[in-house]
Amino acid sequence: MHRYILSSLFLAAWVSGCIRDHVLHRPRSVAKRQTTPRVPLTPDESVLVNSIDNSTLRDWNYYYTHGAHLAGTNQSMAQWTADRWSENGFQARLDEYVPYLNYPVSHSLSLTYPNGSIFTAGLEEAVLIEDETTSYPNRIPTFNGYSFTGNATAEYVYVGRGQVVDFEALLALGVPLKGKIALAKYGGPFRGLKVKNAALYGMIGCVLFTDPGDDGNVTVENGYAPYPEGPARNPTSVQRGSVQFLSTYPGDPTTPGYPSKRDSPRADKSSVVPSIPSLPISYAEAIPLLRALDGFGTPGSQVNRTEWVGKLNVTYSTGPAPGAVLSMSNIMRDEFTPIWDAVGIINGTNQDEVLVIGNHRDAWIVGGAADPNSGTAIIVELSKAFGKLLATGWKPRRTIILCSWDGEEYGLVGSTEWVEEYVNWLTESAVAYLNIDIGISGTSPDLSATPELSTIATATMKKIMWPTMPNETLYDAWNAESEGEIGVLGAGSDYTSFLHKGISSLDVGTDPGVDDPVYHYHSNYDSYHWMSNYGDPGYHYHTAMGQYLTLLAYHLATDEILPYDFPVYTAALRSYYGDLLKTINSTGQALDTSELATAITQFESSANEAMALRELAVSTGDAALMRVVNHIKGEKAISSKIHCPSSNQLTPSSPLLSHPYNTTPQQHPPNNQTGKLTPSPESRDFQRGFTSVGGLPEREFYKHVVNAPGIDTGYAPTTFPGITEAVVAGNLERAREWVGRTSEGIRRAAGILGTGEGEGTRGG
Repeated sequence: MHRYILSSLFLAAWVSGCIRDHVLHRPRSVAKRQTTPRVPLTPDESVLVNSIDNSTLRDWNYYYTHGAHLAGTNQSMAQWTADRWSENGFQARLDEYVPYLNYPVSHSLSLTYPNGSIFTAGLEEAVLIEDETTSYPNRIPTFNGYSFTGNATAEYVYVGRGQVVDFEALLALGVPLKGKIALAKYGGPFRGLKVKNAALYGMIGCVLFTDPGDDGNVTVENGYAPYPEGPARNPTSVQRGSVQFLSTYPGDPTTPGYPSKRDSPRADKSSVVPSIPSLPISYAEAIPLLRALDGFGTPGSQVNRTEWVGKLNVTYSTGPAPGAVLSMSNIMRDEFTPIWDAVGIINGTNQDEVLVIGNHRDAWIVGGAADPNSGTAIIVELSKAFGKLLATGWKPRRTIILCSWDGEEYGLVGSTEWVEEYVNWLTESAVAYLNIDIGISGTSPDLSATPELSTIATATMKKIMWPTMPNETLYDAWNAESEGEIGVLGAGSDYTSFLHKGISSLDVGTDPGVDDPVYHYHSNYDSYHWMSNYGDPGYHYHTAMGQYLTLLAYHLATDEILPYDFPVYTAALRSYYGDLLKTINSTGQALDTSELATAITQFESSANEAMALRELAVSTGDAALMRVVNHIKGEKAISSKIHCPSSNQLTPSSPLLSHPYNTTPQQHPPNNQTGKLTPSPESRDFQRGFTSVGGLPEREFYKHVVNAPGIDTGYAPTTFPGITEAVVAGNLERAREWVGRTSEGIRRAAGILGTGEGEGTRGG
């Protein structure tokens, strides 16, 4: 994913979140880590931090990992979550949607060798005596969500990671693709795009496998015992997952742009789900398939493609092998079925400002100790901490909403449908969305966010101790691992719908380091037993991450001035602009981007002006001016004498009054007729300016002109996507159009932040 350093440097890596392939952090010498003194806590912060307890986190994780909770199958778990929130002082309920999902019925895979002998894959993970949930009678089969029902029999080709460039490389080598079955390695693009690309190149099926080469140093090859005897990957582990075409749009494939209800009209889903069958398999069952290709086609060492060769004892040759034939079958059951989002609310004193905190609850397996239930346990514990603070008489300035999403694994379904239902209210009220998905899967902290949240996000890290080393803060650990780089959001988890509605967003969790126990992503072995013995035996990392998310939420909900840092966004835009110029130069094309450069300079001026106004508000303690800084834009933003609407100026049909999440009358400061400032969204809403009406080309869901998931990655971000992807495709006419539309979005954001000078019109 793209990442940005707080100064201005931006690099490329992976996006965080659950729906993506999991990521290993590079090794960092512990001896080189520096520790900084922990920032002292306020009394409120102490209440919150001391309320997060590793034993109750373990209890919550145990509950969620001992019952199947595939999307749409466990309403009682949703209700249990809401009940815990109610016990802690939140008003809680379930919101129901009825999306299209599909479930496995049967599957098979066999390889017929040229001599007529047959290898039949079991397509099942081994039952482990030590790990009780792997033997549950209702354990979930290995399958791909939204996969196509069908059969395929043909010779097969190893296609690397299944990117478009991999298929193009195969064609250049003279490897036949049409009518063959693809064998693809996880890593790189989202799995759904591997299947999509295979179909685009005329292939009739796709088999996906995990390679131990992606497991860092902790491998059987390096002498580590496989799970459960040791920390290396169990050879039978299988990564399940969705094959929806995530970079086109997430959510229910049959209700694009509107919520899925029982009576919702249904659209054709063929543009976002596969047309060929797919199956995920273990590396143990991939070895015979790969080995049968040895000596046929081009050896992997000569293909010259990134990550083509893994760590299995095979040549990773392309094939096909004459007479080596795969037969695959994938039968699914289609349903329109209810899913349930649990929602909990604490009303704030400012009813027109809302902080949303979310984590998904559904999992591909009975367990899901890391994904998603480390995050789910943390959200429940967060509610407990806020309940204890409520008991002291504290009340948040801004309304806090907790959300436990269902259906995330299929394609961010629960969060997307919820945002689509409440989009008008959210765009008028939301100050930020905080996401935690895989809270704990290793020891390396990972943070991605829209740039304006970076300063509060990293400052809060300095208040939390991290378990890896004595006297080390979370900030120390994160900075050592990331070198100060904050990830750019793509489409890897439930922040996606919020981000593309112009709402400030953040995603936090951990990844395994190269020397950490292997995390069995989307496998039966992502279990309570694994977490309690390898992932986080004392639940101390859960505790630290829970403390962090709770304090971050506290400040976003309580600080008098919203803690946005606008100049950091300027640094991000300038870095993305530099990346764009490099991309243009690499293609040898000529594109005038001066309008974009000017728009960024305009944004810089407005960002600096907004920060100066904020500093004035802080230094003077002027409450009215603080409200201006938060979300009232003035004609010149120079006076602290503010005219704000009184409550009788709002009609009963106002979304902020009539919305079901508002249970008390909306409060406003009294009118002050002496000022020149007029009410209009400002710092709270500047992100809205970056959203383009009509969205990106061929994928209107994605509206953010600054960053979006790459069209051929599915989750990893592309910056200035409308321009960058047009340039890469050689479509200069579209690139010129999107220089204008992107510039317009940046001018809109600048206009919202600033004095109104140079403000763009809506519709870019």
